[in-house]
Amino acid sequence: MAWDPSQYEKFRREREAPFLDLVALGAWRNGMRVLDLGCGTGELTARLLDLSPGAEVTGVDSSESMLARARALARPGLRFEQGRIETWEPRSPLDLVFSHAALHWVDDHPALFARLAGFLARGGQLLVQMPSNHGHVSPRLVQELAQEPPWGERLAGFVRRSPVLTVDAYAELLHRAGLELPVVIATVYGHVLADAGAVLEWQKGTLLVAYTERLSEEDGRAFLAALLPRFERAMPDRPYYYAFRRTLIAARKPS
Repeated sequence: MAWDPSQYEKFRREREAPFLDLVALGAWRNGMRVLDLGCGTGELTARLLDLSPGAEVTGVDSSESMLARARALARPGLRFEQGRIETWEPRSPLDLVFSHAALHWVDDHPALFARLAGFLARGGQLLVQMPSNHGHVSPRLVQELAQEPPWGERLAGFVRRSPVLTVDAYAELLHRAGLELPVVIATVYGHVLADAGAVLEWQKGTLLVAYTERLSEEDGRAFLAALLPRFERAMPDRPYYYAFRRTLIAARKPS
């Protein structure tokens, strides 16, 4: 099992709200050179071009299944490339490095954000949104199951732990990276879902990919089936209010 665009987009409307809030932190003008790291299916990347008419926007993602959707949206000024956030390099300095719900998959954020700051031209902006919901009960339940028999052995000891830092830590590392006017905001987006099963469906499109891609198809289904009663016991409310915490970051390279 790997990234599934259809599974990810089951909660498309809910995932759009933090994108709009992140966009509002930017200073937009025509003709910008824009990079979207972790562009996914590309619909939101295309909206960056609309915000900067005449821009050159490049969306980068590691998933070929996501890019298959994204490439259908390509047009003059908008293109998509396959690449890993950890290693992809721009051909020239950028006016905007943008990332919506992707950088939490990359470890060592002090090194990562220093590297991204180096991509920026003078006056260039960094705009990042990341889920920081690792304190919620659902990731904890996934980690607990992954360490129990037989999953600890079948997953070879793998447990996904979030690398996302505190808001003050990001402000400090942005300053050290030579960026100015850092804005780092922790906010909660509340989503009213039908029940705990809907939370599991949400996680199947994101966090659980890291686990199921390491398992056979049969074991992946069994792992998810074992999670459902744990989710239902921990989140019994119907409907369930899913309080989802995210971190929004904006900073600029001096002109």
